[in-house]
Amino acid sequence: MTELNIAVAGAGGRMGRMLIEAILAAPDARLAGALDVAAAPGVGSDAAAFLGKPAGVAIESELARGLAGAAFLIDFTRPEGTLEHVAYCAEHGIKMIIGTTGFDEAGKAAIAAAAKKTAIMLSPNMSVGVNVTLKLLELAAKSLATGYDIEVIEAHHRHKVDAPSGTALKMGEVLADALGRDLKDCAVYSREGITGERDPSSIGFATIRGGDIVGDHTVLFAGTGERIEISHKSSSRITYAHGALRAARFLADKPNGLFDMNDVLSLNTPRV
Repeated sequence: MTELNIAVAGAGGRMGRMLIEAILAAPDARLAGALDVAAAPGVGSDAAAFLGKPAGVAIESELARGLAGAAFLIDFTRPEGTLEHVAYCAEHGIKMIIGTTGFDEAGKAAIAAAAKKTAIMLSPNMSVGVNVTLKLLELAAKSLATGYDIEVIEAHHRHKVDAPSGTALKMGEVLADALGRDLKDCAVYSREGITGERDPSSIGFATIRGGDIVGDHTVLFAGTGERIEISHKSSSRITYAHGALRAARFLADKPNGLFDMNDVLSLNTPRV
């Protein structure tokens, strides 16, 4: 069995700790490095100290030290930090699994350019269930293309800094593509005051932030006399960690290229 030498970015955060726990529990993975920002309180301490059983890997703020023994970097941090990591990994042949959301077009272009040098899996949500849900939405949108208004409702914890969530936006993109629309032209992100009647070609978004909600997403297809709701609810971040490990296994034999969870889960529609 090939051992996956994996480093984790944002090692002191909620998702970083969940990733570390999952890596230490996986029979084919080894925690090879841990990164966090210089001001993080955990820098210099053992990355697994929170588990009460040290892993012998210190959290580093310097990329060269934190990634010295890594073949993969899993990154669920913020765009500015992730893009710095992307540039370094591309130059040093380290494969990346990116769950960070909130990239602008320039950031996405930088990741695509880096993928010419190393293998990168980029997904706004690495849950297996979420990605199966995206395929169900594609089918539903094609079947309910007329006579149904579409709304995307998402809820996350109070600490989430971007809205709508990357997963909600991905759902919107899947819906728009299935309907032959451009999300940039049909998305409605806020409603207030006298808005007039709903544009039937629009895709609406509603955002909820509060408490410790891990992540809930529902797409509502509202027709005349009936409603169809397709929902996914996360109760633990462990599903994202397991998806990230599955992505690392997928990238193991890939020298370069940009992939998503559809590739990992073999959900892409075959080309004729």
